[in-house]
Amino acid sequence: MRDAAASGEAGARPVEKWDPPYCGDIGMAIRRDGTWMYQGSLIGRIALVKLFASILRKDGDGKTYLVTPAEKVDVEVEDAPFLAVEMAVSGEGRDQTLTFRTNVDDVVTVDKDHPLRFEVSGPDGGLKPYVLVRGRLEALCTRAVYAELVGLAEPKDGEGDEVGVWSGGEWWGMG
Repeated sequence: MRDAAASGEAGARPVEKWDPPYCGDIGMAIRRDGTWMYQGSLIGRIALVKLFASILRKDGDGKTYLVTPAEKVDVEVEDAPFLAVEMAVSGEGRDQTLTFRTNVDDVVTVDKDHPLRFEVSGPDGGLKPYVLVRGRLEALCTRAVYAELVGLAEPKDGEGDEVGVWSGGEWWGMG
């Protein structure tokens, strides 16, 4: 997995520092499958999706916005704005490190600054794993990545009923 910053790609902008005026809803949306839409039409150019992803911000009000130094507009997000589509594992046990790549090529390692959380989903009680990418923006792990996480799950310190995974020296319980 390559780090976007190390490869010379632009990556995320300093959107947390910008305080532009709110300009309303222009019909931007991100579906739960990671598809970006504009006024009901698919945004199919990945370069454009990556550009928009680099100026995405979730504010304290719980809403997600596209932000530039000059304006801020709504983005409707059905679940999480990003998908974790690939996982790399290094080490094992307490020394294990999990690194995810998102559908927009952000690379994030699970640690105190980028926690992994599991949310109970729907009536079946299944779990949905999320990793914090930046700011308040999370990536939902795809089904394939979730299956890899389940394959790594073990009881904490080899005992007990709760299972989870280690990364960044932290235990991430699966609830």
